[in-house]
Amino acid sequence: MFYLTTCSSPLGRITLASDGAHLVGLWIKGQKYFGASLDDNVAEKPDLPVFSRARKWLDAYFAGEKPPVSGLPLAPHGGRFRKAVWDILCDIPYGEYMTYGEIARKMASRMNKKSMSSQAVGGAVGHNPISIIIPCHRVVGSNGSLTGYAGGISKKIRLLELEGVDTSRFSVPAKGTAL
Repeated sequence: MFYLTTCSSPLGRITLASDGAHLVGLWIKGQKYFGASLDDNVAEKPDLPVFSRARKWLDAYFAGEKPPVSGLPLAPHGGRFRKAVWDILCDIPYGEYMTYGEIARKMASRMNKKSMSSQAVGGAVGHNPISIIIPCHRVVGSNGSLTGYAGGISKKIRLLELEGVDTSRFSVPAKGTAL
């Protein structure tokens, strides 16, 4: 059983999902893969303590604070590879970013492999079920492209700017890359 609630944010309506104790999803309205990690057994339950904690985290974040990811009980659903990529995302500091290639090299090292596909990493980043908190918006293309944000490029730019990143050095990709 999964539980849902919604809250407002500077980016629009956000849906939160929980298994009752952990946050398992956070999606911005209109986001690609919205609710993909949930089954059909869901119910509205806005008064869960985990939702209160997540709302406080989001309020602090949007107020320009740097709340720790470790302050929330997160349990994103995904395979071992995706979870390992999401762990790397959680290590990217506020106001900084990393390329898909850098994450691929970290993953290759952790898996004792010679190399790792940036596209495989991109798939894991794109399917992150807990947007904003697991900061997939901090990942950019090696050529400076703001490619690959399931919430939309304009929201990615807003999140990066909120964190103090100078986005003028980045380019907006052509159609077909999660605009």
